[in-house]
Amino acid sequence: MLAIIAIVYRNYEVLNDFITSLSLQSSRAYTLYLVDATDENERQVIPWIRKIEDKVVYLPTENKGYAHGVNVGIREAIKAGVTHYAIVNPDIVFDTEFVWEATHAIARNPRSVLGGKIYYAPGYEYHEKKEPLTQVPYPNTPKTYFVWYAGATANWAHATITHTGVDELDSAKYNTPMPTDMVSGCLMLYDKTVHDIVGAWDTGYFMYYEDADFCVRAHKKNIKVLFEPRVVVWHKNAQSTGGSGSAFHSKHMRQAQLRFGLKYAPLRTKVHLVKNYVLRKQ
Repeated sequence: MLAIIAIVYRNYEVLNDFITSLSLQSSRAYTLYLVDATDENERQVIPWIRKIEDKVVYLPTENKGYAHGVNVGIREAIKAGVTHYAIVNPDIVFDTEFVWEATHAIARNPRSVLGGKIYYAPGYEYHEKKEPLTQVPYPNTPKTYFVWYAGATANWAHATITHTGVDELDSAKYNTPMPTDMVSGCLMLYDKTVHDIVGAWDTGYFMYYEDADFCVRAHKKNIKVLFEPRVVVWHKNAQSTGGSGSAFHSKHMRQAQLRFGLKYAPLRTKVHLVKNYVLRKQ
């Protein structure tokens, strides 16, 4: 059984494709732990849930950030005896084999943090497309896409994370499982052994870099961090946070980068981060 943990805050519209694609899974061996951080007086009935209502555990919670929401979902999954976890953004669409592939990827790689292959959803590419991209309705979109994530590299001189393959049309070079520095919280897989060793997500982050923090802690505990290309989703880039470059996105990205850098980066980088943060606040 796979626990799929997603956190939603107001943006209920993104759940339409998300839930529809879950309803079309080849395997039904999953439970969706839907953590709703929307203010109580703003919460809405989510009409698309009826497609998978027997597979959903609805968890209203306070809006204390993404890491808090992940911890709420993990905690409930553990209570239910579930030992395989998929942390996902609500602004994704699942490949029809996602549950099967994710479950088997975790089983093949115990004591590992895994990231799948993430494509831009058609129409949500961040940069100008370099090649034509055929757009057809989900879930039958052909698997020739622009990559959003196929692994990631940490740049400690700047405390930044760069996705491998970003904006490239997918090719065979991204079909091989391999170690990676970081796994995106847009899609992260691991088992209870990892949770027991690494611990809960750091709720000192409100949004962004909490996934990188978890991966750094995993590396420090000798937990493998891997890219697994057989697990596939499409991402509506930053639609769960108002769009890439929004004021919300920029504010929380700067705050989270500062916290991450002060925890893990070299001294010179820490000084640079603090200086830039103070200057941008003025």
